Amino acid sequence: MAILEVRNIHCAYDNVPVIHDVSLEVEQGEIVAIVGANGAGKSTTMRTIAGLMHPTQGQIFFDGQDISNVPASHTIQRGLSYVPEGRRLFAKLSVRENLELGAFAEKDKKVVEERLEEMYELFPILKERSDQTAETMSGGEQQMCAIARGLMSRPKLIMLDELSLGLMPSLVERVFEAVVEINRRGVTVLLVEQMVQEALEISNRGYVLQTGRIVYAGTSQELLDSDEVRRAYMGM
Repeated sequence: MAILEVRNIHCAYDNVPVIHDVSLEVEQGEIVAIVGANGAGKSTTMRTIAGLMHPTQGQIFFDGQDISNVPASHTIQRGLSYVPEGRRLFAKLSVRENLELGAFAEKDKKVVEERLEEMYELFPILKERSDQTAETMSGGEQQMCAIARGLMSRPKLIMLDELSLGLMPSLVERVFEAVVEINRRGVTVLLVEQMVQEALEISNRGYVLQTGRIVYAGTSQELLDSDEVRRAYMGM
């Protein structure tokens, strides 16, 4: 069953078309990757699904409901969480305070504490850094904090935008391992990434975006085996 269906959406900035007739779906329990070069429209697609902008044409369905024009503040309460490109943490707040903001809709303090402990178990470094301000952490630690904040709302689907941006290779591997573990724990994942091979290696299926259009789609193995994809996006 598809938890997310994007049907023929078009998006624009200031009436300039950016996304053209994009359709994709994510099944319950999958990791699905949207890959492609910088400027292909990947983040715009994610922002539109999250409700930060709305399609000029087409529809978006999440968990069976049309969310095409639902604002982001409501989509998160329906179980859709978005971790934006660049982490966007509150720099002057502590790690704990950033995480607590991820559970803003939950009023039961005991439940929030339980979720915090789950995040500390998933990312032990965050427990060590709990009282530290977000701006004093390394890029990799900040990325883990951003992911954990996105998980604090207990989403059915988490959307992760450009996780590898600005990270050392060793930290990229750690972050991707965390994505696999998050999925193993029952959260469906939609992942946007410039590191095409690495993203496809942890995904079930993938879509390749080029200048706002999907040009390839298939299982991750099919895309990894495609000569066109390998030449265009993996330098092989």
